[in-house]
Amino acid sequence: MSNRSLAYHHTPGTGPTLIFLPGYASDMTGSKALAVEAWAKAYGRAAVRFDYSGCGASPGAFEEGTLAAWRDDALAIVDELVDGPVVLVGSSMGGWIALLVALARPERVAAIVGIAPAPDFTDWGFTPEEKVQLLSAGRIERPSPYGPAPTVFTRAFWSSGESLRLMHGPIAVDCPVRLIQGQRDGDVPWERTLHLASLIRSADVQLTLIKDGDHRLSRDADIGTLISTIEMLTP
Repeated sequence: MSNRSLAYHHTPGTGPTLIFLPGYASDMTGSKALAVEAWAKAYGRAAVRFDYSGCGASPGAFEEGTLAAWRDDALAIVDELVDGPVVLVGSSMGGWIALLVALARPERVAAIVGIAPAPDFTDWGFTPEEKVQLLSAGRIERPSPYGPAPTVFTRAFWSSGESLRLMHGPIAVDCPVRLIQGQRDGDVPWERTLHLASLIRSADVQLTLIKDGDHRLSRDADIGTLISTIEMLTP
């Protein structure tokens, strides 16, 4: 795709095309991405799962990635891989990217599903001390709850995120939006997602709160909620 060489799986079928947008330091092999693809295959629907540059199977260095670059990867999928309307299914940071793509391509995005969406987390997701270290040292590491390797954040990613913050006022997205949020999410406070719902300009915004849900929302019941949400959006 243009000057991008992204790893992806494209399931042909009827539209709108479902495009799964992974979270930070995640990839297209996660259980939610695979569940969306499996549903699409079972019902003859078009779907794409892909890896941002420097993530998963896509070439590049992860630490060179920025929010703007990964948004542009998603735009390349929309512009060059698929035709017609798309439904963006974004997990965590992928929910932020989904909103950015919808702002850039309002005529293409038919709906958004945000799973623990995390717009503006470069602002509220870092302590003042971490921000100072990012600016002075250029990177920080955090222990990862998902594996032995730490999660790395760079100054370039953080600065890119700060330049693309959305939650300072109304968000000019007018398509249907469905937000799914766990109330035991240790990364994205559910109150933030409630506030996000109020900022999105669309009149068709619904928020599903899962009282015992964590950030990943990967249990069978959570994935069932995700799939039923997609089914209702794409009858």
